Amino acid sequence: MGYARVHAVGLTGVRGSLVEVEADVRTGLPGLLLTGLPDTALHQARDRVRAAIVNCGEEWPSRYAVVNLLPASQPKAGSGFDLAIAMALLCAHGALPAAVLADTAFIGELGLDGQVRPVRGTLPAVLAAARAGVRRVVVPLANAREAALVPGILVKAVDNLGRLIAFARGAGRLLDPPRERPVTFPPGPDLADIAGQEDGRRGLEVAAAGGHHLALFGPPGAGKTMLAERLPGLLPRLDDQAALEVTAVHSVAGVLPPDGALIRRPPFQAPHHTTSPAALVGGGSGLARPGVLSLAHRGILFLDEAPLLSGTALDTLRQPLESGWVRLARTRGTAEYPARVQLVIAANPCACASGVLVCDCSPLARRRYLARISGPLLDRIDVQLTLRPVTPAQLMVDPTAAATERWSGTGWTANSQVPGVDLRGGPWRLPTTVSQDLTRYLELGLLSARGFDRVLRVAWTLADLGGRTRPDKGDIREAIHLRLRSST
Repeated sequence: MGYARVHAVGLTGVRGSLVEVEADVRTGLPGLLLTGLPDTALHQARDRVRAAIVNCGEEWPSRYAVVNLLPASQPKAGSGFDLAIAMALLCAHGALPAAVLADTAFIGELGLDGQVRPVRGTLPAVLAAARAGVRRVVVPLANAREAALVPGILVKAVDNLGRLIAFARGAGRLLDPPRERPVTFPPGPDLADIAGQEDGRRGLEVAAAGGHHLALFGPPGAGKTMLAERLPGLLPRLDDQAALEVTAVHSVAGVLPPDGALIRRPPFQAPHHTTSPAALVGGGSGLARPGVLSLAHRGILFLDEAPLLSGTALDTLRQPLESGWVRLARTRGTAEYPARVQLVIAANPCACASGVLVCDCSPLARRRYLARISGPLLDRIDVQLTLRPVTPAQLMVDPTAAATERWSGTGWTANSQVPGVDLRGGPWRLPTTVSQDLTRYLELGLLSARGFDRVLRVAWTLADLGGRTRPDKGDIREAIHLRLRSST
């Protein structure tokens, strides 16, 4: 009979928190009670842990046992608590010394044969353990390379429960994470493949340089999809902080590559137009899972044939595009996932998509088709272009920008992130002689207040591309031209 306590980590969205797993074994009818708001997968840990312990040659306590997960008021989900529950029970039963497991958090699912199997969300769980002051974490071998990405914490791996039991008794050693292998990135689609489309190239250049949202309208074959697919190749590699954020989301979603390396390339997500709102922004029973929008965090979300998506799915993007977060409230709690993306949408001018020469759709039918993309969503898109059919032209060169240097120390990394109030006042305010065209469009009702700020941001990007320290009247006019979907 006895009491023991070890640590695990619980996840809500991509945020982790330390969970104390305490076990009490006492005289009474044999049985195991699991408390602390476990979900179904965690509630079934009783049978997995019992079988794993017995199949590793250990004695199952023939007494009454209680396992409590603290804080008890916080819902717990998933099978990643199995390893911690097994160690707490064995320590409480007196089969293992508890002292050797101090300052250690355990993450892993147990198979009935005692094998320690990988779990989702290992990276954010280890990050949470490190922030809580835990010195060592034990994870499944398949998750070890991923866990080793977190600095400041000792990561050890196990392939089966028997190895961990032997280590606790001083009769064995834990495994070290596999060495990180060099990651090579195959070349992506090249902008040189695009013929013509000077306006499209310019819009892509501006979007890449300033982090602006982009809308491409035009007939089939004009190159809308080809342009969108080449945008990631113009973006810089992710820095350490951004790479950790992106890798953590992919870990929670269970789509992290087997090599467990940091994701350095900006993600590119292009869901089919039949994608549901839940698949787009996240959902599911219990605690919601991340959707395509969060998987595109720090990268590109491309919606081809955007008018064919449901209006509900498109409008769910409006709030995340402003805040950079998706907050999903469910019965078991609220999950938050990062969703700072560049949105790129593409659309044909009408439903028939027959091309300019053979299309017989009426102007009203065309307006109705494009009206499926709501005005409030379009108002959040900085650069809107109508592409003409392709004609041969020279290829453009790679873009450069000075925004990173200008905004260093402010917390902003791209022109698209700068609040409008900062661009309209203080040292960044443009003279009236420069901004008068923009003011006139606002007075005429051709631009909303949000659109006013977004044109300002694009103008700053145009100035960066032109090597100017501040926008001039030409930059303002070109930014308005890009905003209002002009084809000239």
